[in-house]
Amino acid sequence: MIASSWNGPAIELQRLCRDFGSTRAVNDVSFTVPPGGVFGYIGPNGAGKTTSMRILATLELPTSGDAFIQGLSAINDPDRVRGRLGFMPDGFGTYGDTNCAEYLDFFARSYGVIGRDRTRRLRRVMEFTGLDQLAYKPIRGLSKGMKQRLCLGRALIHDPAVLILDEPAAGLDPRARIELRQMIRALAAEGKTILISSHILTELAEMCDSVGIIERGCLLATGTVEEIRRQLRKTRNILVRILGDVAPAVKLLQPHPAVDQLEGERGLIRFHLHGGDDVQVELLRILTDARIDVLDYATVDESLEDVFLQITQGHVQ
Repeated sequence: MIASSWNGPAIELQRLCRDFGSTRAVNDVSFTVPPGGVFGYIGPNGAGKTTSMRILATLELPTSGDAFIQGLSAINDPDRVRGRLGFMPDGFGTYGDTNCAEYLDFFARSYGVIGRDRTRRLRRVMEFTGLDQLAYKPIRGLSKGMKQRLCLGRALIHDPAVLILDEPAAGLDPRARIELRQMIRALAAEGKTILISSHILTELAEMCDSVGIIERGCLLATGTVEEIRRQLRKTRNILVRILGDVAPAVKLLQPHPAVDQLEGERGLIRFHLHGGDDVQVELLRILTDARIDVLDYATVDESLEDVFLQITQGHVQ
């Protein structure tokens, strides 16, 4: 599978809006994904992720704004966009009595892939997804994980440069999720651009180059997890490991105006620090001057889940 060469953004949303009656499902959303990038689209149910993805996939029209795949408008040039795009929805139809090879062959023909090229692509997609051993098994007999692989194979069969994957790991067991993550990274290594949504934030953090966090239709933050952390860093999470009883250290730190949400037990103290490096140094000095035996004193980076909880407020629409 070789992704088409393209120097501009592989995916671009420009001030995208979509209204359903009085509800604005997508509100002025703009972002870009470079070629070969993996972009994680994060938000609660009803945030606007699927609507944005459906617009990119030419299945929905926006109220205003535009969406582009390799410079082609999904609104004004949908036929050409579909040739460069593979879409894996969160729910997909299958034909229970059809086997895997027949199902993928049907979609290859639908995309106009013919002759030896179709045979070659069928073989490569089935090998890549691990379906080659199940080529003649009826779809109704596949596990959830194998059906997800089949849907991914359907999205790949015409060798698109861009993939849009809506909750591909939903309902999968741990092994199937790990294998799916490995396949996504392999596709990115081949140069494919991937937009992926998921509720499993720890996995997105491992496979994505950058993320976008959306709530109530509004894009709240975009960038790498570290970039978003820096934007949010009004507080730091501090972890202190003490040799012996933590009570004296808690007594010293608790009244300090820069310390918040302090917890201490079993040799560990955790707290939020409001301030910069100078305040962090000051607190360590307070502990050492009081002859507290400090084994570790470190800033703990926020996970993607921490970042998500800081940015969003749990609103639904």
